[in-house]
Amino acid sequence: MERLRHLIFFFCMTLKALCVHGDDFKEEMFIKPLPPTHLYVDFQFITSVTTDSYFEHSHLSPRSLGEIISRFQVEELHLTLTEGQWRHHQWGYPVLDAAPGAELYAWFSPEVTNIDTQWRKLSATLSGLFCASLNFIDNFNTVTPQMALWPTGAFKNSENVTAQLRYASLPREIVCTENLTPWKKLLPCESSRGFSALLNSRMIHNTNYHSIGVHVRKKCMSKQCTETELEIKQTVALVYDYKIINSYDWSFRKLFGQGLPGACPLSSASRIYVEISSNDTQPFKLVPPPERILTSKRGYGDIQLAVYDVEPDGQMINIGAKHESKNKVAVTIPPPLHFNRYVLGYGKEFGGIVTELINNCFTSINVVVLENAPWWLPIQLSSLRINGEAESKIVLSQYYSPGRSRQKPYHLELLLKLPPRSTTTITIDFEFVFLKWQEYPPDANHGFYIGSALIAANLPTGKNLTSLPITGSTFDSVINASQLWYPVLFRSNGAMVSLPTPDFSMPYNVICLACTVVALAFGPLHNICTKELVLKPAGTPVSLTQKILNLFKRKKD
Repeated sequence: MERLRHLIFFFCMTLKALCVHGDDFKEEMFIKPLPPTHLYVDFQFITSVTTDSYFEHSHLSPRSLGEIISRFQVEELHLTLTEGQWRHHQWGYPVLDAAPGAELYAWFSPEVTNIDTQWRKLSATLSGLFCASLNFIDNFNTVTPQMALWPTGAFKNSENVTAQLRYASLPREIVCTENLTPWKKLLPCESSRGFSALLNSRMIHNTNYHSIGVHVRKKCMSKQCTETELEIKQTVALVYDYKIINSYDWSFRKLFGQGLPGACPLSSASRIYVEISSNDTQPFKLVPPPERILTSKRGYGDIQLAVYDVEPDGQMINIGAKHESKNKVAVTIPPPLHFNRYVLGYGKEFGGIVTELINNCFTSINVVVLENAPWWLPIQLSSLRINGEAESKIVLSQYYSPGRSRQKPYHLELLLKLPPRSTTTITIDFEFVFLKWQEYPPDANHGFYIGSALIAANLPTGKNLTSLPITGSTFDSVINASQLWYPVLFRSNGAMVSLPTPDFSMPYNVICLACTVVALAFGPLHNICTKELVLKPAGTPVSLTQKILNLFKRKKD
């Protein structure tokens, strides 16, 4: 019966795929061991559709998301929901970086006149679609980056690209199953077939790091860019700890609780890539053996990927790795650029934010650092110091937009030229402010989260990168590329501050005391007000009940 159900499902999906014109769907999985005891798994589900048919009919592309893009005239959209922190200095770089919590930024069409209104409507609509708290995005936590963010796809008017951009983040947002379920419903096969069947919420939410994202952009179909297509990329990034699975040997059943039930019938290509570049220092054997191996010669060394082509035949696949030695040798190569962020200060009056940028390359690197401080954490531009100095030659450009209480955040962007083999420290002071008692969260003493800083850089290629940037729809187009420099966008680690918080236990104590006094006084006052005191005359005959009670009292005495 189960086999018959799979055959019927496969026949229906194949028949639907034959009726689709202009749509294309691909699914990919990238696996890489991370030092010292972690494993990185990245999923990418890419749907490409021509713009003309996208807004009229819905075949492989999600209709709900398409209506949002069309209704609010969005040119490019990026949304990520992340739990955990990516360790760039240990793990290298992910395929797509994401900030802790929720992050949303989008470019609107040049025809949009009131961008702020469209931005609020867009965030509220996406909040309902993905069951997230994106409706809390408003003008008081939204900025317009001037240098850090640029479109990755085709844009109509490149001269006014920064004016059409809005960026916001919610570092306190918690990612759970309620966000993953609507995300999977946007896929053509949802979670019944294909790589998405491995995304078991019970397993992936126990990882050290997990992130889901939706990225929408327009791509040129030719060099002249006379026609464009819409690309919807859904991503999932997971980092497993070998200590959780109790073994350095991994497999689909250990990671996801089940095997892979074949590819999605609507997918034109379903491939699994396993990086085996570290097989010399950490020898392991893939089971079953890969079908082919791709090799890319890049600046500092070779990157080798084992490739598996998955067919939609419904057969269960369980790919895994067995290490030849139980004693693993962790090899950590520092990336070309890594960073750190922390908070200074003591007491409840003044503090500071420090961002360290470490350039390990033998050449200088241009980076843009964006600080988005909330309105309740006013940063003082006069206190900006680069390596302890008020003025520095490495600052090429600067943009600052002061915040306004309960209306707009503080926005600072710096264009820096980092010297080779150097460490650059950016320090800026802030003041603590007092909030209204309604503005404190339920766990006010836990602290207040500060969003991650955006770091845009132009880096050289090399073997020490965790993975290559995805400039095309598949890894094949990237592994054969030969670019010497490429732009990347990173997010620093988040931070937390403790604002002056009143003692919220005082109202609790007052309420308890007042309720106790009222409870103790209610009984006597009620008796006095409702009952009548009557004097009992002498010589009144005693009832039978009273005689029995008096008899027992005498015996007891």
